[in-house]
Amino acid sequence: MKRIFPLLITAALLLTISTATLAQNPQSIVTSAPVTSASGISAQDIRAALASLPEADTLIFINPRRIINEVAPRVMAPKDLEGMRKAFADINQFAGVDPTKVDFIVIAVRFRKPTGDLKLVPPEFMAVTSGDFKSESLMNLARMASEGKLRDETYGEKTLSLMTIDPIAKEAEKNPFLKSFAEVGVVALSANSIAVGTPNYLRAAIDSAGSNGRISVENLNSLLRDPSVLVSVAGSPMESFSRSFGILGTETNPRAPKCDSNLGDFYVALTMDATNFMLRGAMGADNPDTASIMNSLFSGFLRQAGSFMPGKAEQSVLNSLQLTAKDNEVVLSADFPQQMVIDFIKSQSQPKKEDAARTSAAPTPAKKPVVRRKRRRPSQ
Repeated sequence: MKRIFPLLITAALLLTISTATLAQNPQSIVTSAPVTSASGISAQDIRAALASLPEADTLIFINPRRIINEVAPRVMAPKDLEGMRKAFADINQFAGVDPTKVDFIVIAVRFRKPTGDLKLVPPEFMAVTSGDFKSESLMNLARMASEGKLRDETYGEKTLSLMTIDPIAKEAEKNPFLKSFAEVGVVALSANSIAVGTPNYLRAAIDSAGSNGRISVENLNSLLRDPSVLVSVAGSPMESFSRSFGILGTETNPRAPKCDSNLGDFYVALTMDATNFMLRGAMGADNPDTASIMNSLFSGFLRQAGSFMPGKAEQSVLNSLQLTAKDNEVVLSADFPQQMVIDFIKSQSQPKKEDAARTSAAPTPAKKPVVRRKRRRPSQ
């Protein structure tokens, strides 16, 4: 059991954060012909699965199959790759979950309005994963490995398992802001999907499965502009700020129900082809004039940042970033040759020349001579 528990924790992290995640028309995801992503699951199936999630202000979409099967063999050393595969085999043996067969991981964050006491409410988070595994089997193993720390409660037609994180709960006695993070839960949303996160957000996920308070179509369209990406992120920071600080009213005193401007709404994704890693992104600007102003501002920041970059590699990355004002968005694009990324990873994993030279130049401490004292003969 001592060995199973860390493996389960590793599995949960891999499934939820492997992590808990292109500047085309957002409506391009809705097509009449089925589109299949590199993960082996159709884009329509991914979208249908995510459409049952509750509202979210920030979403991170992760494509584990492409990362594990395509990216890892190109950027990892053979020894490290073999170690990773062995770890996956151990997880599959003890938990019955093969990380290479996980269809997707989505990390969601939402912000809430202040309550009657007018205090800032911490954000809620949730990580959802789905794939070729049995969620109930994983839940049962988690209960066994927790050694009684997981407690079950019935919510709707689901069983929600909760656990108090003692170190955070203790700190929450001094800092009430941490109280919301002192308890986490896990629930099987379906036969092959599982969610981990703050209890209230998990309850909302169970409710949304019954068509209550589902995630907005606009957020899904932004997140899944290209379902074959490695990682994508989409969010609405302005609305999150407004909700958290009561600009749209509080829970007890509602005012404007919604901010209609998409100013600041963003999307960014990482994908790849045969030769390049490609970064794509966009930020909402409310109207074309605002988009032009923001584009000029961001472009100036990039030029200024380039003057502070001492290394050629960093300057090359900045020079690869292209910003363009297009309709109501500022569009970002950048292509990075795979070999450049591989060389960068290798350079970071090797010891620095200065450290190696310092080690080799360090003098070997001289051995002190052993002084032998003559023994005096006793006088007769």
